[in-house]
Amino acid sequence: MATTVKVFNNGPLRIEGEFTIVDQSGNEFGLGGRTALGLCRCGMSANKPFCDGTHAREGFSSEVEARELPPMKK
Repeated sequence: MATTVKVFNNGPLRIEGEFTIVDQSGNEFGLGGRTALGLCRCGMSANKPFCDGTHAREGFSSEVEARELPPMKK
């Protein structure tokens, strides 16, 4: 199953599929068998890097539309 990351306007990043999440040292988070979850985008979650819904209570605002990125620099 391919992994998909969906950016929600005014909300989290939702990741779905087969994935692992690791900290900067490479230690893997135990995801309890989840194949979908929300990652915090507002920086206010008490459960970072995971979303806990704080963005809604705090009025986080960020609308995103898909676009082409510039070519990678060599």
